[in-house]
Amino acid sequence: MSDARRLAILGCGTMGEAIVGGLLRAGLFRSDELIATARRPEAAEALRGRQGVEVTLDNLAACRAATTVLLTFKPQRIAKVLHQPGMREALAGKLVISIAAGVTLTQLTEWLPDSAVIRAMPNTPCLIDEGMTVLARGPRVGDAEVAAATRLFETVGRCIEVEDKLMDAVTGLGGSGPAFVYVMIEAMADGGVMMGLPRAVALQIAAQVFQGAARMVLQTSRHPAALKDQVTTPAGCTIAGVLTMEDGRIRSVLARTIQEATRVASELGKDAAADR
Repeated sequence: MSDARRLAILGCGTMGEAIVGGLLRAGLFRSDELIATARRPEAAEALRGRQGVEVTLDNLAACRAATTVLLTFKPQRIAKVLHQPGMREALAGKLVISIAAGVTLTQLTEWLPDSAVIRAMPNTPCLIDEGMTVLARGPRVGDAEVAAATRLFETVGRCIEVEDKLMDAVTGLGGSGPAFVYVMIEAMADGGVMMGLPRAVALQIAAQVFQGAARMVLQTSRHPAALKDQVTTPAGCTIAGVLTMEDGRIRSVLARTIQEATRVASELGKDAAADR
């Protein structure tokens, strides 16, 4: 990219700042190539102090100064910001990436017909560079724009592309998923405590079990069922535990959890349009 490039991160809260930090650590952008926006002066000052980037309260000015814009607003606020007078013109011809859950590419391209729009769904492990981000491209987006967005999110974890029709499911599984895993880690640690382990020890073991098991799936590319069978010996303690899980219909409960989170995610975009 040329020296004239500049990335604006609008509505820069927890996720936005995680991405800013990842970009700076990876050297993908210099601090003077980033401009962020905040809603309150004190939040702007704090962000400026932590990251060393320009921060403004003026979303329109930030968009005018940028070549690429990342929208990190909540879905309830994004329509109002994009319908600000002059915003459509400020974003014309630019790459715009939205992480607003439930806000579809159809909505985004209707609001920004002259922009190349990408919808993205990252998750909170981006805060420690272990995020999972999924992209969907709009009709004016080519491979070069997808590659640029992918490089951006790969500074804070993994990044893949799917069709827009799958993004609500991505939100339910990838966006909400960490919360469900935290519940499972806590529950497994509770089991360890019940059997005599100190709380801190049980939490450390449970968390590392999840991390190690997840890395086994990603690094070996083996099916989780095959990896499970590798641990499950005849008449052993593991199969006893697995059958207890099956008695509790854990597969169905977890699958239905994703289904319900996806259903709610699909309603968020409607709220965004209503709050315009």
